[in-house]
Amino acid sequence: MNWKEILDKSVVSAEGLTGIPGAEVGEISRVTGVYPMRINPYWLKLMKKAGAPLWRQAVPCADELTDSPLLEDPLCEEKDSPVFGLTHRYPDRVIFLVSNRCALYCRHCMRKRKVGKHAGTVTDATIEAGLAYIEQSPAVRDVIVTGGDPLLVDDDKIEFILKRLSAIPHVEMIRIHTRVPATLPMRITAELCAVLSRCEKLWINTHFNHPAEFTPEAEKALRLLNRTGAPLGCQTVLLKGVNDSPAVMAELMRKLTKNRVRPYYIHHGDAVKGTGHFRTSIETGLAVVKGLRGHLSGLAVPAYVIDLPGGGGKVPLLPESILDQDAKSLTVKGYDGKTYTYPL
Repeated sequence: MNWKEILDKSVVSAEGLTGIPGAEVGEISRVTGVYPMRINPYWLKLMKKAGAPLWRQAVPCADELTDSPLLEDPLCEEKDSPVFGLTHRYPDRVIFLVSNRCALYCRHCMRKRKVGKHAGTVTDATIEAGLAYIEQSPAVRDVIVTGGDPLLVDDDKIEFILKRLSAIPHVEMIRIHTRVPATLPMRITAELCAVLSRCEKLWINTHFNHPAEFTPEAEKALRLLNRTGAPLGCQTVLLKGVNDSPAVMAELMRKLTKNRVRPYYIHHGDAVKGTGHFRTSIETGLAVVKGLRGHLSGLAVPAYVIDLPGGGGKVPLLPESILDQDAKSLTVKGYDGKTYTYPL
């Protein structure tokens, strides 16, 4: 089967999980009435048991309906949206949605208000409006092509979008943000990579959350993407019960760098309605990052960031290192917990 045929066989209703141990069909049905579900056959085979990390990311649970204080759009993407599907928050870059579909509807999705829903539908007209806005905005030098997942768009449309963006003189970087190397790796075909390789301004950011996502199929997809010449990065979301321990996160970072993917961000879970059960404390996040530093190459340690509510943007958080300072030196704690003096 090709990737489209696999996607067409996805489980999209609670009844499709009938008979799978641990799947509470009634509970799942209530949740999917609010937030859609899609679990493609590839991911379904990877899910080991109820509550396991890959299960938690894919199967709806009642907790999605019980975090009412959280907001649908805490980052105010809509407030900073001059045209549908495009967010212009930072002076020199925009987020450009070209799809509202994903190969897997992750339960922690920060765009649950849009992905898989009619209200978030992307059309040729909305894509054209976004392209026109970028063309008419000379301050924009960095375009993040995202969704949904932009690589669920057909090859010819991806090529059209990349050509239009590449032809804009003030656009210096084009970034594709995609999760399909983890969730539907057979989408990464030689034909798609030929399209991507023709875009000299291209960077690609993937999204892996757990070491178990690195299957032979996923690693093959990453090898193909590496051959396009586009630098590869990864944005990971810190998720309770999935990767909120230093050991799991360290293994994930090693898997990434082994496959020539540079860890870029660990995102603290946004305060998005329907995702509260995945959010850890900041202290947990800092402890995870502290557990990476000194034990992994600097290339393998991503920045730990929070995305400020109200559209304030991303801010990095660091474990405290500077203990004291005077005119001549810093007193600094090393990764090993020992104290060192650094001359000024």
